[in-house]
Amino acid sequence: MYTHILVPTDGSELSDKATQAAIELAKRLGARLHAFTVTEPYPYSPLAEAQPILPQEFLDAARSQADRFLKRVRELAAAAGVACEGSHVEAAQPWRAICERAGELGCDCIVMASHGRSGLAGLLLGSETQKVLTHCQLPVLVVR
Repeated sequence: MYTHILVPTDGSELSDKATQAAIELAKRLGARLHAFTVTEPYPYSPLAEAQPILPQEFLDAARSQADRFLKRVRELAAAAGVACEGSHVEAAQPWRAICERAGELGCDCIVMASHGRSGLAGLLLGSETQKVLTHCQLPVLVVR
C-alpha cells in the first residue's frame, strides 16, 4: 500500500500524536518514514531600527529546535523498528514545503496533525493541514 511516509512535525502534542500514528502505520506496512519540519524565515522588518534578535541567533535557534523535533521522531521510530530519516527547511509557506518535500522524496502518503482553527480565523487563515489537503496530490492521513 504505502512504502514511504512523510510525517511533518512541529514538536506539539498533537504533532506527537500524528508521529505515533505514522510510526504505527509504517511498522504495519513495512514502510519507511521521513520526519520533516519547517521553520519560518527570519522576520526582517524594514521599519524597525533594531531587531529584537540577530538573524544568526534566530537561525541557530530555529535549526536547534528543528534538530530536537527530528531527533525525537527518529528515536521513536527506531524504538519501534521503523526506518526513519529526517530533514528541515526554512520556508514562508509550510504547506507548500510539505507538498514539495513529499514529491522530492517520492513519498506516497503524508501523515500529519490536524491543527484545526475555527470561526473567522479558520475562514481567513485556514490551517497548514487544510492547505496540504487542498494542494497536494498524495493521500493525507489527518490525526486529531
